[in-house]
Amino acid sequence: MTITRRELIRRAGQIGVVTLVTGCGDNTGDSESASDVGTDSESDSETGGDGLPNYEYDGDPGPKDLFQHGVASGDPLPDSVILWTRVTGASGEVEVFYEIAVDPAFEQRVAAAYVTTNDERDYTVKIDPSELDAGTTYYYRFQSLGRMSPVGRTRTAPTGAVARLRFAVVSCASLAHGYFHAYGHVANRKDLDFVVHLGDYIYEYGDGEYGSLRNYEPPHEIKSLEDYRLRYAQYRREAPLQEVHRQHPMIAVWDDHEITNNAYANGAENHSDDEGDWETRKAIAYQVYHEWMPIREQPNGFIYRKLSYGDLLDLIMLDTRIAGRDPGVSAGDTDGLADPNRHLLGADQEAWLSEQLSASTAKWKVIGQQVMMGYWRGAGGAVINPDQWDGYQAAQGRFFHGLRKSAIDNVVVLTGDIHSFWATDLTDDIDSYDPETGDGSLAVEFVTSSVSSPTLQGGQGFLDLVLANSPAIRWGDMGNHGYIVVDLDENRVQGDYFGVMGITQPTAGPEMFLQGFVSSDGANRLTAANDPAPPQPEAPAPAP
Repeated sequence: MTITRRELIRRAGQIGVVTLVTGCGDNTGDSESASDVGTDSESDSETGGDGLPNYEYDGDPGPKDLFQHGVASGDPLPDSVILWTRVTGASGEVEVFYEIAVDPAFEQRVAAAYVTTNDERDYTVKIDPSELDAGTTYYYRFQSLGRMSPVGRTRTAPTGAVARLRFAVVSCASLAHGYFHAYGHVANRKDLDFVVHLGDYIYEYGDGEYGSLRNYEPPHEIKSLEDYRLRYAQYRREAPLQEVHRQHPMIAVWDDHEITNNAYANGAENHSDDEGDWETRKAIAYQVYHEWMPIREQPNGFIYRKLSYGDLLDLIMLDTRIAGRDPGVSAGDTDGLADPNRHLLGADQEAWLSEQLSASTAKWKVIGQQVMMGYWRGAGGAVINPDQWDGYQAAQGRFFHGLRKSAIDNVVVLTGDIHSFWATDLTDDIDSYDPETGDGSLAVEFVTSSVSSPTLQGGQGFLDLVLANSPAIRWGDMGNHGYIVVDLDENRVQGDYFGVMGITQPTAGPEMFLQGFVSSDGANRLTAANDPAPPQPEAPAPAP
């Protein structure tokens, strides 16, 4: 049986409408049906025994490294997950074939179709298939110009009663300071349901401006559309980063360095007038982030969003950097720190967060965000770092007040940015908080260190200073790079902190378990765990 290319694309909707997510120079999130993005060619192709099209190509093969940036997936829903790749070295409009299966050998395919890409989207491809099965592992791959991509593995979100979930938390990868071995260790954990990335996925600096172990592409600070695209392309050639994307779906938000250092809604510390218009630079950074990251784009261009995992987890991802953040003030400006008119989230996002927490019926409400929420103080309770929630005390207080007023239990905050590990009880009143019992704690916070960005300076003396004046902080580690594994069931959430050795060497060093902390159902406080939570049994086969 032979059918036309257009008919093949139309019939690829056996699992539902497949959407090709377009480039987003205006961040509108526009998309078009896959049945509208094929070529006008009427050449015939044979279908497989499953009635889906097989890939056909009769031209000269493209370059061997056509898929040099690998594959990725992200933002799982019960019936869909974003799939991503890029073709390199092509010109004009390029046809790309993808297929999805429930087995790594692709003997049980559920979807296959042709889409196109071009230079307007930097030859990236993002598709959003629908009508997948909930809580199911899938394998996917792409073909173009006679070449085949690596195979990726992904997983949709479950629905209904969910017994257990397990995911990793990562942040802050400075290529100039080291190698991304933490990503490789996370990729090797085959039992994870997904990976949360809390930002600073790239850094914007030029060579030698912040770290000098490795050089950047381009060698100068990135400002133009071409600059940002080149920097993402360099990052995505890193094997450990490719592998974590290949093995796990990622749920990501940006921090500041995806745009530029200490960015806020209307400007940034690392942007001056002679570097061009701020809104133009921000729009470019937004566009390239959405081109290169497996994130589901929203009509308003915002990245704060909620993803649900049955009755066990609502994952609420925030933007504490760009959507509504006001400029920072100095640590000594007590009036500015407490100013009720200064926002971290912005009024709209703050109201949205309150609504999501109040409406959630999930056992655990987990908030993924960028900057540390817990009190992090020095002698006499002085604010040390006004770049985090401590620098926006009215917003911090409103969040805590909402938890107490609505008696919302089982809130867990995930944080990156600070290049160090912390385990924190979250309280609205340090003076009444009891560090022995945890009484007064409203929620808990797991703070991950960096993948490779430099750890905090100051040594044991500075750590002791913070711990002595911040009683709700249960533990800290300022010397190790690494990541956190979060393990949830209906009775408890556990955060396990893993340090990764040898980040300045090309060959991966070992990892080690540093510490674990548990918050039991309804307790809203942390207790130490001496051993990490055990892996999930019978993990799905990894992508080959």
